[in-house]
Amino acid sequence: MKKYKLSVVVPVYNQEEYIYRNVLEALKTFSQYGKNFEIIVVNDGSTDGTLNELKLIKDAHLKIVSYPVNKGKGHALKYGVEHVTGNVVTFMDADLDIHPRNLNGFFPYLSSSDFVIGSKRHRLSRVNYPLKRRVLSMFYHWFVRFLFDLKVKDTQSGFKLMKTECLRTVLPKVLVKRFAFDLELLVVAKHYGFKVAEAPISLTYNFGNGSSVSFSAIKGILVDTLAIAYRLYILHYYDKDPHALVEGYHASPSWRGRESNV
Repeated sequence: MKKYKLSVVVPVYNQEEYIYRNVLEALKTFSQYGKNFEIIVVNDGSTDGTLNELKLIKDAHLKIVSYPVNKGKGHALKYGVEHVTGNVVTFMDADLDIHPRNLNGFFPYLSSSDFVIGSKRHRLSRVNYPLKRRVLSMFYHWFVRFLFDLKVKDTQSGFKLMKTECLRTVLPKVLVKRFAFDLELLVVAKHYGFKVAEAPISLTYNFGNGSSVSFSAIKGILVDTLAIAYRLYILHYYDKDPHALVEGYHASPSWRGRESNV
């Protein structure tokens, strides 16, 4: 990791119960890799005490950015990436279902890849999550494989390590804000010829965080997935030069003014 500066982007929404201890755990873990890292926590319009809990943490490696209205994971990650200073970026879920120590094994893959994704289906992965989620994940995998021919076994893991220059090319084209953000990121990466590798992870499902899969979530995932296919095959939206969107992406008035550092 010595040749990399790592930027960790963490979207949070109404997670006051455990955000304080989990961010401290992340800071402790990444400090074991070295001092060349930053954690950017994006408060995605939380209405509880999440922001107050974050302000209690005093650490030079931590940056908190916030805006008042919830806009979804995809928007939060995009906004967080606007604040990174590292040459590699990872996205991390605040519930730590996938512990940040997993990332240490991702760095060797960067020598031959641009995006490294944590895969629950990797032969070396150790996972513990409900049968219902396993079955849904299997069916979704085959559905995605049929639509996009992605040569990866797990498109929905929120844990990734990406070269910043590649991410900045892909991210302006990603429109999904909530359910299928991770999938669209990979579809666009593939479309532009970036190399994607899968790495093993250890995952313990947090049964108490309220993240069970509801019917509305399943519906949202399917709608978002079909929308990606529509943009890819019918609109040819991803064929447009991604850099043409960057200027407007940086200057968007909806992202500047109401949203600010804390």
